[in-house]
Amino acid sequence: MELNVIAIDIAKKVFQLHWVEPATGCIERLKLKRAQVLPWFANHEPAMVMMEACGGAHEWGRQLFKLGHVVRLLAPRTVRPFVRRNKTDAADAQAIWTAGQ
Repeated sequence: MELNVIAIDIAKKVFQLHWVEPATGCIERLKLKRAQVLPWFANHEPAMVMMEACGGAHEWGRQLFKLGHVVRLLAPRTVRPFVRRNKTDAADAQAIWTAGQ
C-alpha cells in the first residue's frame, strides 16, 4: 500500500499543508493553527509526512509518529531550489512536497 504524501511547513502560529489526492489528482492546501494540527492528523489516515528540518520539526515528527504516520525530515538546502515564487509558507509547503517526490 502506497502512503499519501503530505508536506507541512512549520511556523509559529499557522502551519501550511500541501498534498495531492491520489484518487483524483486534485491539489489540496490547508492552513491550520498550531492547536488544530494534531487533531487533524489524528482523524486522517496514515500518510507520509514531509517537513523541513528545523528546531521544532523533531518534536512534531515524534508526535505525528505516535499517531501512526511516517515522518521524513528534509534538509532546507534540498527544498530551496523548488520554491518557484515568492517565499511564503504556502510556497514552502509546495516546495517541500515537490522535494519529497
